Amino acid sequence: MPAELTIRAGHPDFLDLPWDVSLQEWDLENRVELPKGISRHEVRFFQYPQGLYAIKELPTRPAHQDYNVLRQLESFGAPAVRPVGLVDRRSSDPHEERSAALITAYEPFSFSYRELIAGAGFGGRRKQLLDAFAMLLVELHLAGVFWGDCSLSNVLYRFDAEAIETIMVDGETATIYDQLTDGRRTEDIEIMIMNVAGGMADIASSTGADLEEADLALGEDIAERYHGLWHEVNRDELIGPEERYRIRERIETLNEIGFDVQEVDLIPVDETGSRLKVKLQVGGRTYHQRRLKELTGVDALEAQARQVLSDLYYFQSRTGSTTPAGKNIAAIQWRVQEFEPMLERVRNLDHVRDPIQTYCDLLFHRYTMSQGLGYDVGTEAAYDDWLERGRPGYKISEDPKAAIARPFANKDPNDGVTLDAE
Repeated sequence: MPAELTIRAGHPDFLDLPWDVSLQEWDLENRVELPKGISRHEVRFFQYPQGLYAIKELPTRPAHQDYNVLRQLESFGAPAVRPVGLVDRRSSDPHEERSAALITAYEPFSFSYRELIAGAGFGGRRKQLLDAFAMLLVELHLAGVFWGDCSLSNVLYRFDAEAIETIMVDGETATIYDQLTDGRRTEDIEIMIMNVAGGMADIASSTGADLEEADLALGEDIAERYHGLWHEVNRDELIGPEERYRIRERIETLNEIGFDVQEVDLIPVDETGSRLKVKLQVGGRTYHQRRLKELTGVDALEAQARQVLSDLYYFQSRTGSTTPAGKNIAAIQWRVQEFEPMLERVRNLDHVRDPIQTYCDLLFHRYTMSQGLGYDVGTEAAYDDWLERGRPGYKISEDPKAAIARPFANKDPNDGVTLDAE
């Protein structure tokens, strides 16, 4: 019986693949070797004109669960890989390892935790990894997701301006509820701590290091940051009749860390209604990304959008745009006069795989250069100095198929930000 394929529109039909045999036997010209984390299932990558795709081989039931969870997360706008297709009936036994397959779109510029942790300069990136991992869990739990198998291997990473973005990969053990109970959240965190410690022990073993040298506390550090962030996102606030301004302050605090606020509930706590409990319904961490798209039409990751927006505000301040209409006009002028021309120059540089990320490296260099000199140096002067210094920022592998990003080694371990050129 031939395999049954369910493929979403806009992608290849994948009928050219030999679904009747295991992935391990596929020897195809369009196969691409890319770094990947440890997986209990066989995973391989294939290049098509429409893009790069990951195919994971697994039994029928977990394949369906994985596909359905990822579809739901996509509809929520949650940080997860995009499901493209599901392949059934590859064998007569639905429990056989190769009886089904999941097809997902490859996330550009992403890499596994082994590339991040093994790379030079991870000490400066450790804090960013902890924050990003905690943020991912908060976003998923806000969406009602009980992961059940959160680990370093089940997450993809990519540089997002001065931060790291984390993307859920494996949804076969996940369940989505209308709202996650505290008990399920606690269980998920405990599983994460155990799995992360196991991942760090594996790295120590594979490198010949003693177990005592492994960063076994990494998961506990993530959990601590998670709890602090969860409290900040979900805490209620009591306000008096003359304190309505605190509603705006609360929203702005959440926007500052990237979260959208979908609804504001004002609940009276006494019969007179003089005191109110402010309860916010928080959505995904896409505030700056959405704001940049609205103002300019530019697509970027969340931290990248935050940094690019700062460049827009910098331009508006220079042009004296203070009215709403003036700011909207300035946004158009900034994109046409400043952003697009500089982005094109960045694209034409050697070994640039992610132009937006490289543009953010330039913006950060302009900031540190201006701060060091004590005056605003401007983008052109910063660009010339940035090139002269060897484009300080985060190096990207010269091989576009390697998909390995490596930060510079000369970091301040307290903030994980590049201080100078290599």
